[in-house]
Amino acid sequence: MNEKNHLRIQLSATRRGARLARLLTERQLDEWGVPFEEAVQIVAELAANAVLHGRVQGRDFRLGLDLHDDGTLRIEVTDARGDRVPCFPDAATEDTEGGRGLWIVSAYADRWGVDQASANAKTVWAELVPGRGRP
Repeated sequence: MNEKNHLRIQLSATRRGARLARLLTERQLDEWGVPFEEAVQIVAELAANAVLHGRVQGRDFRLGLDLHDDGTLRIEVTDARGDRVPCFPDAATEDTEGGRGLWIVSAYADRWGVDQASANAKTVWAELVPGRGRP
């Protein structure tokens, strides 16, 4: 992977930090020349989840973007709550107030998942593969 196609940034676990994650993603992908609408939606959802469900007082969240040589984009959002692992909501809960963010991630991403990270944290990741079912 080319070093210029890699971004890692620590952001405050606040609504402002989540908004900044979305804006930084938009700018970075524009700089890389990558279509970014779906990726920005995924980052918005994962960052909002990190702020709402993964926040620990005094700890930030981290955004990571990796553009691989084959054009695959990997998005990673790491938060401080490794004990709160998201799971895909049941179809029965589709009409409830919460849980819609992962429906959006699942709709846009070719694959996504959760990995444990250091210091009792977790990383929620999503990958977008070029040309797979999208214009």
